[in-house]
Amino acid sequence: MWYHRGMKSLFFVCIAALAASPVFGASLLYQGHGSVMIEAADGTVIYVDPYAGEGYDKQADLILITHEHRDHNNIDLVKKTDKTVILRSKDMNINCNYQTKKIGDITIEAVPAYNKNHKKEECVGYILTIDGKTIYLAGDTSTTEAMKGFADRHLDYAFLPMDGKYNMGSEEATECANMIKAKHTVPYHMAPGKLFDEETAKKLKTDSLLIVPAGTKIEL
Repeated sequence: MWYHRGMKSLFFVCIAALAASPVFGASLLYQGHGSVMIEAADGTVIYVDPYAGEGYDKQADLILITHEHRDHNNIDLVKKTDKTVILRSKDMNINCNYQTKKIGDITIEAVPAYNKNHKKEECVGYILTIDGKTIYLAGDTSTTEAMKGFADRHLDYAFLPMDGKYNMGSEEATECANMIKAKHTVPYHMAPGKLFDEETAKKLKTDSLLIVPAGTKIEL
């Protein structure tokens, strides 16, 4: 099941009931660690940072890589064709000039991602616009200057790392979440060596908290 912290309440929604409902819009599968698979309403399949977990059976239309660390760039896991588009950080971050591309009806915008373990010139986060929803996938990062402007964009989802070793920890991630003000804030990349860690995820203290365990699919 997935877990959401409301304004002043906590509630649980059975994922089985969610799965039984018809899906008319885009969906997102959190595979674990920093890996997600998104399927648009028209069937377009996007993998971001393939590495962890399961759910690589669908053929990719688009693969996005935030940086070239081995736990984010295992594109061999993904079924590809000669029409599969692969965008790596070097394609989207050219001397810290962040690129925006449109693939069909999907907009891919690279944004800064960096900290002491991740060079600014070599990494990106992504803001994706899919079926009218905006999803920020921060990649490996700590607080960035660009985050200050994200609240004005009224993002639907923000996926924030919070492992406290290679990236920011829970306190800094909480500050980022409350600065970004996305409708839903999802902790990921929270425990090196694990797909998911619930106790760490719960340390993100924001009213927009949405905990999505590894292997769970949500409707966006």
